[in-house]
Amino acid sequence: MAVLCSATIFKQSIFAWAIFLSLQISPPIFAAQQDSLEREVHDSLATARRTMIDRDLRGRGIKDPRVLSAMEAVPRHLFVPENLRPSAYEDRPLPIGEGQTISQPYVVAYMSELLELRGDEKVLEIGTGSGYQTAVLARLAAEVYSIEIIPSLSESAHRVIKQLGLRNVYLKVGDGFFGWEEKASFDAILLTAAAPEVPAALWRQLREGGRIIMPLGEPWKTQRIVRVRKVGGKKVVEELANVRFVPMTGSVQKTR
Repeated sequence: MAVLCSATIFKQSIFAWAIFLSLQISPPIFAAQQDSLEREVHDSLATARRTMIDRDLRGRGIKDPRVLSAMEAVPRHLFVPENLRPSAYEDRPLPIGEGQTISQPYVVAYMSELLELRGDEKVLEIGTGSGYQTAVLARLAAEVYSIEIIPSLSESAHRVIKQLGLRNVYLKVGDGFFGWEEKASFDAILLTAAAPEVPAALWRQLREGGRIIMPLGEPWKTQRIVRVRKVGGKKVVEELANVRFVPMTGSVQKTR
């Protein structure tokens, strides 16, 4: 009886020791597996981003090296919902909630290139949206001021921009139709939503020699990307590519 009890105790001790060892060994193994998986995902996304740059940007005529560098540096997948991250580097718009979309990479690069930024400018963006275009501009200009009418989108964009450590971006929730008077004047203004005309307040806040890039046209119809320069206080308009953007909301709709 005494021998049986000793054997039982011995088996129980071995079992307990095995559990102890598994608890000590498994977490590092699990952590290593997680790290390996995260590296694979990171590498896969980095490869997809480089492919996007070569195929959809250089391959379609984007030439400004500063714009290409900015597009390669900004991780688009962080600005889309998690379930859409596998599609983040496809050249197409993706839904971000609230009836809004993140623009396709080519359009972001194209409009950024049209701004002709050298790096010392103050830029106003109307329509922060996901914050992707904002982050690209932050790598091209000295200061970026961005207005978003939907609070939840502005909050999401702020989180990602903070995560990326971009310190030259200033966000505001408000109606972009009125611009950002107290921060004017601006060297360049970019609208990421369509309007039937250049809002008067934005025109006033644009410095002489500055330029506005925007989709001009009616909601839900084919619009034109235009570059409007202020020359001698007058509008000099260049009509460029056909696009379809979501409409600008807020007070602009009351003027129609």
